Amino acid sequence: MKKILVLFAGILMSSSFLLNAQQYNVLEQLKADARKVRGMEGPHRLDEFGTLSKAPAGYRPFYISHYGRHGSRYAWNPKTYTLLRDVFSKAKEENVLTPYGKEFVRKYEAFYMNPYINTGDLVPLGFDQHQAIGTFVYEQFPKVFKGRKKVDAISSTSQRCIVSMGAFTLGLKTCNPKLTMRLRSDHTGMCIIAPPSAPKTLIRRFKTDDRKAELESVTDFFKRITGYQDVLDKLFTDSKFLDGFQDGPTGFMSELWQLICGYHNYESEPLFDDLLTQEQRLKFWEADNYFSFFTDIKARYGVIPLLEDIIAKAETSFSDPNQAAHLRFGHDYIVEALATLLNINDMGTIPSKSEDAKYWFQNYNIPMAATILFVFYKNKKNDILFKVVFNENEATLPDLTPVQGNYYRWSDFRAWADKMMADHPQI
Repeated sequence: MKKILVLFAGILMSSSFLLNAQQYNVLEQLKADARKVRGMEGPHRLDEFGTLSKAPAGYRPFYISHYGRHGSRYAWNPKTYTLLRDVFSKAKEENVLTPYGKEFVRKYEAFYMNPYINTGDLVPLGFDQHQAIGTFVYEQFPKVFKGRKKVDAISSTSQRCIVSMGAFTLGLKTCNPKLTMRLRSDHTGMCIIAPPSAPKTLIRRFKTDDRKAELESVTDFFKRITGYQDVLDKLFTDSKFLDGFQDGPTGFMSELWQLICGYHNYESEPLFDDLLTQEQRLKFWEADNYFSFFTDIKARYGVIPLLEDIIAKAETSFSDPNQAAHLRFGHDYIVEALATLLNINDMGTIPSKSEDAKYWFQNYNIPMAATILFVFYKNKKNDILFKVVFNENEATLPDLTPVQGNYYRWSDFRAWADKMMADHPQI
């Protein structure tokens, strides 16, 4: 009887783990919190900072390694604004706007010029996000930053990343003015911060596990899932004119979705929220989420140089009591690739069916200012543990066995990382 109870308990624990990893209720979560449908274009959720657990007995935090996405910005691609402008101009010329479409275009034309001029730039909310996260990190781990410790920070050469770096370090410096900050941003540094976007002569390529052939293409999935003709009919009396634009109606709807998801980073009024019903938003989110997932299947191995940097700088810092942290500020596709490479919270799982991608990977977990922290702990014997804090909440690394809770041995991680990199060598 005792063996049966133990077996039953084990089954329950396994089922609980699978339910936690495979979020089959993800669409219900989106219905309960409409902000999540904005995916990677959504602002960081400063109201969702978690309560972090205490370390195992005898261990204290001593060093932090960080990678963060820039904060909230205007659309990164001017096409989000210019394609819509050109389409609406053509629609007016051909007199194919519905009454709703005319009002939508009126609001858009009064809105888009300032965002267009500032394409890609950080907005004030983005600065506030990183300053708040920097303060959170200090308040959670004050002993790491106590005294005249050193903090090294490096960012992408993008304006939005440089200013984000300034805001985060300001958050730390405000808490402890004695900190020594060294900030860097240059093109050779892109080999670390955004390896696929490094200078061409410095880009490294790695063996991948490319399973794209088994899955539906992004374009086919978008067309099938969204059924976007209903949206076009709400704007236009005849949408055939869209065929004259690059990528046709699919390209237009994709950029329109980017606008709808992203404009809340810098605009407080609900200008365009009434275009889509809740069900339509869920479908567009699923298509957008699939695009993020599909892109990452191959891209994850491109951030091996970033992982190498995290490992090398951490192990150098283990013997330097004055080094509090290394901070890195980059982009969404790098956070995404690193999270899936490490299989944080099972995000690296590749399902066999396109529709199942959403159960493992949710792009709303990589919002503006998304943050990954490696927090390191040691005891008097210099045994080193670490945990991952993902968007201010503790995360799991399913490929490793924890010592306790979400705390893992660094030696186990090194063994896993060494094997993974050996299996995916530079080519």
